[in-house]
Amino acid sequence: MESITLIFITLFIVASVLIVGILYLIQNVKNKKYKKRLEELEIEKNKIYSAPIASELAKIETFLNNEKLNNLYGDWKNRFENIKKHQIPKITDMILEADYSLSQLDYKSTVYKLAKLEMELYRVKTNSELLLNQIKEVTTSEERNRAIVTKLKATYRELYQKFTDTKSDYKETSKPITLQFENIAKRFEDFELIMENNEYTEVTKIIKVIDEMLKHMEVVIEEMPSIMLMARDLLPKRIKEIEDIYKKMMKEGYPLDYLNVDYNIAEANKKINDILDRSKVLNLEDSLFELKVLMEYFDALYGDFEKEKLNKQHYEESNSLFKNKLDKTSKLVGDMVSKVDEIKNAYDLSDDDLSVLSDVKYELDKLENDYRILTNHTSNHTFAYSKLIKEVEGLVLRLANIEEKLDSSLDELGSMREDEVRARQQLDEVKLILKESKQKIREYNLPVIPKNYFVELNEASEAIKEIVKELNKKPITISVLNTRVDTARDLVLKLFTTTKEMMKTAMFAEMAIVYGNRYRSNVDELDKCLTYSEVLFYKGEYQKSLELTINSLNRIEPGIYNKLLKLYSDEK
Repeated sequence: MESITLIFITLFIVASVLIVGILYLIQNVKNKKYKKRLEELEIEKNKIYSAPIASELAKIETFLNNEKLNNLYGDWKNRFENIKKHQIPKITDMILEADYSLSQLDYKSTVYKLAKLEMELYRVKTNSELLLNQIKEVTTSEERNRAIVTKLKATYRELYQKFTDTKSDYKETSKPITLQFENIAKRFEDFELIMENNEYTEVTKIIKVIDEMLKHMEVVIEEMPSIMLMARDLLPKRIKEIEDIYKKMMKEGYPLDYLNVDYNIAEANKKINDILDRSKVLNLEDSLFELKVLMEYFDALYGDFEKEKLNKQHYEESNSLFKNKLDKTSKLVGDMVSKVDEIKNAYDLSDDDLSVLSDVKYELDKLENDYRILTNHTSNHTFAYSKLIKEVEGLVLRLANIEEKLDSSLDELGSMREDEVRARQQLDEVKLILKESKQKIREYNLPVIPKNYFVELNEASEAIKEIVKELNKKPITISVLNTRVDTARDLVLKLFTTTKEMMKTAMFAEMAIVYGNRYRSNVDELDKCLTYSEVLFYKGEYQKSLELTINSLNRIEPGIYNKLLKLYSDEK
């Protein structure tokens, strides 16, 4: 029992020694840590104390020659004395207090005093650095500002040399530009005078003025030749060309009043004169942009003139076709009206049976009257041809409705002769539509014409031949002839529609591929899709090519279909 008790006592003593030793080590580590931090703060304080503020202030004393600098010097000296005699001693006291708390092993108080010390040290350090920087703004002013001015002088020489080499390009603005360069040169002289008088507080202002003047001159030297070229040469020539074309087209009877060319030319000349006036005082604000806008407007007028010429041609063609159809329909209706009594007696028809013909005659007379009004507007040059085209298209639709009613009347009357005349008339029409379809397919140089198109073309041609065969038969079977005519008309119209849709799809597909080329170099996947679209296009699979292109572009530019559709409509 005694040995066991001895062992426990020994273990207790050893454990107590270990605990005491560990606590001592922990305390020793803390002491070293806080002692090291106090030493670091002492070093920071000494750095503040040893800052070269006094030597920099001594430099200023050598060129105190104006009241403003004297006042600054006095303020800086007072602030330096405050840092030296009050703020730094306060830090020293705070270091001693923290060191005392540490020596008393009062760690809580030590941590608190260290935090306050760090904050005070940071505040004094900031004040000291700010003061030193403000003083150096003056003591290093000459070296720093001369370096800046040296660069500005280099810029000045480059601009002046560029101006001198191309002086003729500046035309009448060369004199005010020369005067402005002289003003800048005077500012450099002002800078030297300020430096000689040690007025360092005014240096920044003069340097800023010189810098702003040189930046303005950079714009002037860069843009003025272009402004002079456009305002003095290019735009006046373009306006003269537009005026000549406009007057010539007006003499030829083109209705161009809706373009307001005279007014816009007058306004453009006012704007050019205003720009030239402002350029004399080197005010170029938006001048180049405004001149480019004017140039774009007059360039666009060329397109408007060409569009009006095309519209005139289109109108004349549409008008000619409509007049031919109207004359044929009028002749046919006139023949039928002249033979109403004969038809009525021969077929014992009532007035009700002839009412359709009366309605057709009434609508045809009204249509002819409206056509005469349209012709008068054309001769008076009242409306643009684009509007006249729409009017003709409206008359064409009305004539088509009249023809449908006339066809119905012919069916009701059951007149073989009128059916034959109608058949021959429609034969001419389907031949004309077939011819138009062939012409349209030649207008756009398609790489491949699909086989199904040739099938439809052959079907339409064969149907027309069938009409000719029926017309050459004696006697003519009207029911068969009507069937042949209806079939041929449907097939030819189907061919015409197919032609338009195929051309539209091909043109749209080509436009989409061309539009997508702008993204090719940046998007590999799009490049592959466009390459395949081109393969489909040259195989004649225009719809597939279009769908693939649109779907590919839509991933990059959502809503591209509507945008391309608008571009396509505008081009048309």
